[in-house]
Amino acid sequence: MSRLGALSRWRPSRLGLKLFAVILSVNVAIAASIFLAVSYSIDRGFIEYLNQAQERRATLLADGLVTRWNAQQSWEWLERAPERWPRVVRFALGQTHNERPSPLGEARDFALRDVQGRYVVRPRPSGSQSDWRWLTLYSESADGRDLQAIGSLGFRSPQHMMERMENHFLERQQRNLFIIVISLVIASMLLAGGLSWWLGGRARALAGATRRLIQGDYHIRLSSRGRDELSRLAQDFNRLAETLEASRSARARWVSDTAHELRTPLAVLRGEIEAMQDGVRALDQENLGSLAQEVDQLERLVADLRLLSQSDAGALDIQLVPMDLSESLEGRLTDADRWLEESGLALSTDIAPNVTVLGDPQRLRQLWSNLLDNSCAYTLAPGALDVQLYIEAHQAVVIWQDSAPGVPESELARLTERLYRVEGSRSRASGGSGLGLSIASALAGAHDATLTASTSPLGGLRWTLRFALLSSR
Repeated sequence: MSRLGALSRWRPSRLGLKLFAVILSVNVAIAASIFLAVSYSIDRGFIEYLNQAQERRATLLADGLVTRWNAQQSWEWLERAPERWPRVVRFALGQTHNERPSPLGEARDFALRDVQGRYVVRPRPSGSQSDWRWLTLYSESADGRDLQAIGSLGFRSPQHMMERMENHFLERQQRNLFIIVISLVIASMLLAGGLSWWLGGRARALAGATRRLIQGDYHIRLSSRGRDELSRLAQDFNRLAETLEASRSARARWVSDTAHELRTPLAVLRGEIEAMQDGVRALDQENLGSLAQEVDQLERLVADLRLLSQSDAGALDIQLVPMDLSESLEGRLTDADRWLEESGLALSTDIAPNVTVLGDPQRLRQLWSNLLDNSCAYTLAPGALDVQLYIEAHQAVVIWQDSAPGVPESELARLTERLYRVEGSRSRASGGSGLGLSIASALAGAHDATLTASTSPLGGLRWTLRFALLSSR
């Protein structure tokens, strides 16, 4: 392989690049959406959690302060010794001296006011009043019947503590999530790159093979390993290439054989005409009759070729009407008595009456004539011809079989090929033009019937035709 071929093999295709871009874009969009959604969910959910946690801590601290107030009946114990406030908070929240305080359980996040609104413990650090939420403290009266306000406990709203909390939780969670998203993007790039390279290579191979096929190289084949859609597409491409190659070979053989068939009567005509011009043969009725026979042979050959071309184009002139297949077959065999007698063939029939099908009487008579011509041309005298017609499984079945000689089984499938003869040495006098069975097959197909060949128990060929009954259509 040349260096240029190797480079073109590794060069990415446009389809591969588009696929890479689409897969990568979709994965990046999904990853970004996940990152934003999870970040938003963590942010909002974490704030709600902090609010609930802070309210629970404030309630615990309020219960502890009420208990202490009931014992002291004033806040003087705290006003005289404000340094007690951190210990009071820690004790009320159930924290030991050695335990690291929670970021939401620090003393500076709480404040205390007496019933007149004077600060017993001032907020630290100072800030806007909107940063604080206040919980009124109640204690039972001396007679134990009523509740009296003894002050209010303030606590900072968690929304205004996020600058301190981000260092503990949010930044770490978002950093981890960002790492996960980057890893997902890298994995998507690797996956998209591998998939686009693989698919681009398959598409590039198919495109290259298609170009070679357009240029007439029907020998090209694609690797069809695997069971995916691309493998099936490669298999279909290979079958297409095989079909085109066979069609080109058949067309070339068809043209060559047709030219050969036309050349023979033309050569005979030219020879006889030149003989008359040179005076070798007399210009009389007998020699003119010989020329007329060659012209008739040419006309039949051209007519056969025209019929086959019409059949290939789907333009065969055929008029399907309800008709009696039994009467058509029996009538043609009756008219051929002298022909069969001259060929030395004994005819036996078993034809069921009143078998109705859709058919063209003229074309069916032509079909029977071609089968008769084949049997009379190839069956050795004395020989036999057996024709049967019966109904089987909603079909009209015609069995046409003759006696020896037979045809090798390997050649049976090719008998309806145009201009095909089993023996290349057979002359046109014995073998005809080689189009009769092709025409018979085309006429059968025009009636939606099938024509198949097999070996006959009589030693020759057995043709089986199956027509759909009119009642079963």
